Amino acid sequence: MAAVIIDPELPRSDILLLHNLDADIQRHQKGRPLSSEEGKDASPQNGAGEQLSGANGQKGADGTAAAQSFTDERVLAQMKGLNDPSHPDFEPTVFSSWDLKDLSVKLHPAVSRYLLLPYIEWARKTARHETDVVMITHLIIYFTTSIPSAIWLFYRFSYWHAIIHTPLQFWYMGVYTLMMHQHIHQRGILSKEKAWTRIFDLLFPYATDPLMGHTWNSYFYHHVKHHHVEGNGPDDLSSTVRYQRDNIWHFLHYVGRFYFLIWLDLPLYFLGKNRYTTALKAAFWELGTYAAIATLYHLNSRATTFVFILPLMLMRLGLMIGNWGQHAFVDADEPDSDYRSSITLIDVPSNRFCYNDGYHISHHLNPLRHWREHPVHFLQNKETYSREHSLVFHNIDYLMITVRLMMRDYEHLAKCLVPIGDQIDLTLEERATMLKRHTRRFSEEEIKQKFGVAKSN
Repeated sequence: MAAVIIDPELPRSDILLLHNLDADIQRHQKGRPLSSEEGKDASPQNGAGEQLSGANGQKGADGTAAAQSFTDERVLAQMKGLNDPSHPDFEPTVFSSWDLKDLSVKLHPAVSRYLLLPYIEWARKTARHETDVVMITHLIIYFTTSIPSAIWLFYRFSYWHAIIHTPLQFWYMGVYTLMMHQHIHQRGILSKEKAWTRIFDLLFPYATDPLMGHTWNSYFYHHVKHHHVEGNGPDDLSSTVRYQRDNIWHFLHYVGRFYFLIWLDLPLYFLGKNRYTTALKAAFWELGTYAAIATLYHLNSRATTFVFILPLMLMRLGLMIGNWGQHAFVDADEPDSDYRSSITLIDVPSNRFCYNDGYHISHHLNPLRHWREHPVHFLQNKETYSREHSLVFHNIDYLMITVRLMMRDYEHLAKCLVPIGDQIDLTLEERATMLKRHTRRFSEEEIKQKFGVAKSN
C-alpha cells in the first residue's frame, strides 16, 4: 500500500492525527486490534504538555513505538491542550504560515517580548475566540493593503499598480473566503463584549467582500441558508449528484450554471420553498452588488475591472471547483449521509491556511463547530467515521482532487487515501475502483428512491 506522508508543514493537530491513523494501519496489518487502549502501559503516560515522538512530522523509530506513542488518549489530550485557553499548552493561531512555538525561535527576544506578545494579548481579547488571533492579523493586512490599494487605483489608475494589486487579491481570496466562512456561520469573528468590535464585525464585510470577489451577503444566503439546508441533496443548487464527477463536460456545465444563473436560481429556490422574504433579500444583495459594480464601471472602467470584476470572475470559479472536490465522492448506498457525501482532507493548503476547511464531514455534521475543534471531533468519532466508510485523504487539496478527477487519475487519488476501518484491507487497485464507483452520476429514478423526491429543477 502507499505510505502515509506526514508533511511537517501541517498544523500540529493534523500531524498528530496522521500519526494516529498511521499507527492504526500498522496495528491492523500486524493483526492486532485497532484499540485506543493499546500502549497505555507501554511507557509512562504522556500528558497534554508532552511532545509525542514524531509530532513534528517525523516517524518514530519503529512502527511499534509509533503505535504506542500515538494512541487516541494521548493524541486527544495534546489536541485539547492546544485549544484550551486555560491549559499551559494553549497555542493561539497568530499567523497562517507559522506556529507560535516556531516564532519564538525565529524572532529576536526583544521583538517577541515587546511587539508580538503584547499584540497577541490584545488580539485574544478582540477576537470572538481566543484561538483566532490570525483573523485579527488578516483583517489588519486587508485594511492596510487591499483597501488603500483599491482606493488609489480609482484615484490615480496605472496598469503597473493594477498588475500588482490583482495577483495580491487573488492570493488573499482563498484565505479570506474561509475566514468569512467562519463569520457567516458564527455571525461574526470579533468579540461581542465591546461595542466597537460588534459594529466593526457587522460592517467590515461590506468593504472587503467585493474586493475579494464576493457579492454582498450572497455567501451567507447560498451557503448557510441553502447549501447546509439541502446538504448536497437533489434540491441543492450546488449538488453534484446529477453529474458524472470525472467528466469535464459535466463539470463545465456545473460551473457554467452557477457562474451565469445563480443570481436567478437562488431567489427562485427560496420562492419554491415559500421563503419569500429570504428570496427578496438574496436577490436584492446579489443584484445590488451588480448595480454598484456597473455604476463604478461607468465612472472608472479600468479600476473597476481590476478591483472588482476580475476577483468576482475568479471567485465564482474557485467556489465551484472547491465544492466539486468536496462533494465529488458520494456513496450510492447512503447518499444523504454527511459521512458518505463529503470527505475529510488532511493537507497544508486546506488546514493550515484555510481554517481546517479539509474537515468537511465534521463541518456538515455541525456547521457551528469551531474550526480548531475539527481534528478533535474526528479523533473522538474515529470509529463512527470508519463504520460509515468515510473517505479521508492526505497530501492533496480540493483543487487537485477536481483536477485528478478530470484526468480520471484514480490511482493517484487512491494513493492519497488514508484508509480507515475496512478500507485498510483493500489493495491500491481496489481503492481506486471504490473511488471511481463513488463518482458515478445518479439517475432521476435513483434520486427519487434514495432521497424520496422527484426532480425539482
